[in-house]
Formats: sequence, structure tokens, C-alpha cells
Amino acid sequence: MNIILLKVNKKSVFNEIAKTTSYAGAKMEDDQAYDRIFTTDEDIEMLERFWNESKNSIISSLKKLIIDEKEEEEEGVYIITLGLSGSFDNNLSESMNSSMFSFFVNNITSKWFNISYKGEAIGCAEEAALHLEDIKRKALFKKKPQRPIY
Repeated sequence: MNIILLKVNKKSVFNEIAKTTSYAGAKMEDDQAYDRIFTTDEDIEMLERFWNESKNSIISSLKKLIIDEKEEEEEGVYIITLGLSGSFDNNLSESMNSSMFSFFVNNITSKWFNISYKGEAIGCAEEAALHLEDIKRKALFKKKPQRPIY
């Protein structure tokens, strides 16, 4: 069995969401769009709720593979420990980490846009679903067995 850790930093996710929502608000022609769409420190309580919902989605999706999951409050890092097949390709773990980060950003942004900018909510939700599916697909991937060379 291969044990891998997937980690995502909450602060990095929230910073990426702030960039995304800032950009979306700035590009609109509506004068009040930026203030309505951009996430600020005052919105952190709602983003925390969306963060927890995203963790639940990951757990639900990977429940058969999860050995442990925890959030280190001080560092703001969420860690999932997966037990994968012995023939899992360890080269995929970095890509899975990247997909997990993207899942959190897109999933939380889609929930935020559902409140502030409905036109983009569905696109972000679809993108989040693709990243979650990518994590599952890679977690279940097995390398082809190789014949021993004598």
C-alpha cells in the first residue's frame, strides 16, 4: 500500500480567491461590481463555511481511500492521508496536490459567485468538479506491471 499526503493551505486558497474575485469585479462595466464581487476580510466567516463544505466534498468523494484527515489550525493547512494501491504511480501525487488546491479555489469561488456574480458560478462549479474527478482518477490509477529482467 502506498501512503500519500495531500495538503492545501487555507491562506493560499483565500488569497487566490481574493485575486480571482478582484479580477472578475474589475473587469465588469458596472461601477459597483468590484465592491460587490471582491472578497474582503469581512467576508471571511462565509468563506470559512465554504471551506468546510469543500472539505466535506473531498471527504465524501475519497472516503474509501482516506486513512486520516486533519486541519492544522495554527498553520491553516488541511491534510488528507490516502492509502492507495501498491502499484500507484507516485509521480502523480504532486499533480493531485495541485488539483486539490484548484478544487478548493474553484469550489469556494463558485459558492461566492452564486451570491455575488451568478453568471460565473456555474463555470467555477464545473471546474471544481473536474478537479475533484481528476484527484479521484489519479488516486485510482495503477502502473502497468513490469516483467522482471533476469
